[in-house]
Amino acid sequence: MIIKYLGFLFTLLWSYTFIKSQSIFKKGSGILITIFISNISWLTFIAACFYGFKNFTFFQTLLGIIVSIVLIHLAFARLNLYINSKFSDKRNLLILKTSIEYFILAVFAYYIFF
Repeated sequence: MIIKYLGFLFTLLWSYTFIKSQSIFKKGSGILITIFISNISWLTFIAACFYGFKNFTFFQTLLGIIVSIVLIHLAFARLNLYINSKFSDKRNLLILKTSIEYFILAVFAYYIFF
């Protein structure tokens, strides 16, 4: 039973991480992230919630959902503080972010067309 619950929590954390990460990207790459990752992650999150309600008590499921959402928000907030402290010049951070976005677009294009 503990392994099932840990798997439930891991699935919630995993899917909500991808849902939350969609907000980081710009419109161009955000559309691809929405189409390929975020929609699937929402379906996974909803399926995990349904699985939790079917196999665990209402309180355990609700606690798992709330804890996973809070943990992801805290992790993204801490990561934001860490990244901002490492880059004193925001221009370098913007260049790095743009490079990563173009790399993600190139990877998607490669896997779609080849």
